[in-house]
Amino acid sequence: MSGKSNVKSNLTLTAIAAVFAALTAVMTAFLHIPSGVNGGYVHVGDAVIFLAASFLPTPYAVGAAAIGGGLADIISGAPLWAPFTVVIKALLALLISAKGEKMLSRRNMLMMIPCAAISIAGYYLASAIITVISGGAFGAGLIAAIGEIVGNLIQAIGSTVLYFVVAAVLDKTGFKRFYSSKLA
Repeated sequence: MSGKSNVKSNLTLTAIAAVFAALTAVMTAFLHIPSGVNGGYVHVGDAVIFLAASFLPTPYAVGAAAIGGGLADIISGAPLWAPFTVVIKALLALLISAKGEKMLSRRNMLMMIPCAAISIAGYYLASAIITVISGGAFGAGLIAAIGEIVGNLIQAIGSTVLYFVVAAVLDKTGFKRFYSSKLA
């Protein structure tokens, strides 16, 4: 690949990652259902993260996930959660692979289980830490965070189902193959 086309490809991938970050922020911050005791909510932003990670090279997908998730917390009025979200969403994107011709590969389907575990455990610990930051005891935070587990499980299941549906449709249309050839 020549230097000029490599720069063009990097710029194109950066622009696509920025679109995925914006979609993640919007789908998280504005299209959500409030739930839980700590102002949490159920959203479909994780489905966008999974789509980004199954389409983009890993560094771009991780950036889109972290930036989009963090921005969603900031614009939703929950900036205290943003540092935790940045780490959790980046980890989710790391587990999904863009390798192969399909977005909905067997590997990506199986990775939904550890993605759910990371999200549930990550936000459980984040809730406990935020309780301490807010002046509560860590033990009390761990107990209070138990109420968040069901909402986070519903969140993980909903995003997984939406990802499966949208990725399957995109795979049927040849979306990844078509656009990946344009980036090469």
